Amino acid sequence: MERTQLFDLMGELKLFGMKAAFDEIMATAVKRQHEPQRIVGDLLTAEISEKQARSIRYQLTIAKLPLAKDLDDFQFEGTPINETLVRDLAGGGFITQQRNAILVGGTGTGKTHLAIAIARSCIRAGTRGRFYNVVDLVNRLETETRNGRQGRLADQLTRMDFIVLDELGYLPFAQSGGQLLFHLISRLYERTSITVTTNLAFGEWPSVFGDAKMTTALLDRLTHHCDIVETGNDSWRFKSRTDDHPNRARPVSATPTSSDGASATAKARRSKGSLLGADPGARLGAD
Repeated sequence: MERTQLFDLMGELKLFGMKAAFDEIMATAVKRQHEPQRIVGDLLTAEISEKQARSIRYQLTIAKLPLAKDLDDFQFEGTPINETLVRDLAGGGFITQQRNAILVGGTGTGKTHLAIAIARSCIRAGTRGRFYNVVDLVNRLETETRNGRQGRLADQLTRMDFIVLDELGYLPFAQSGGQLLFHLISRLYERTSITVTTNLAFGEWPSVFGDAKMTTALLDRLTHHCDIVETGNDSWRFKSRTDDHPNRARPVSATPTSSDGASATAKARRSKGSLLGADPGARLGAD
């Protein structure tokens, strides 16, 4: 059978990986006198690799990540961020264990960058996820409710391995929106891992949801199995602009934190001076 005929058949069967690798595999097989079984095996391996790469590209697209950020692009030195914990999260084990992650810190401290990088790493490892700006998500939930379709988005997200909720607390939304977000997170509890980025200490979350009891219940769910990454309050973006003026930069003390089995009313393991237990009104700032 001619090469062009083989390619036509591969195309009909959608064996694009096999087709792309055919010439190289056959040339190597002739040169090294590979057995037919070896040739078939190499072609099948090429097809599987191409399908996996295509699946990852597709999952990265539907995740709607706003930027292409990776951990290798992040400067951990000079920050209070627990790099070991962040890299552990990027390994995806927290998703397998249905744990959550909360990244808390001030303006420009890298919360969104890290959340995106963790998400991209997990997707490359074979998981499925979705990124949302919290206000955009609340608007979508409210629209869904007005159209009589409440619960459909929650049904979709329970089939995801993880979701990212970015910028909780940066912009206000109505109490009805807070209730819808609460119900969504309750649906995802111990089904879909949730990563949250926020500039608010836990004590300030009632200002977002408008109901202290509901907020306590929400935090109980989020922090039941949860890793907490504190990014500090010194802007990494500002610091990168003032590298030529080191005297302007303030020293930062490391405050890596992780919690498991924590609740909104219990003290999670954290370093002295942690932002997580701050009193209401100690807002960290907005990105």
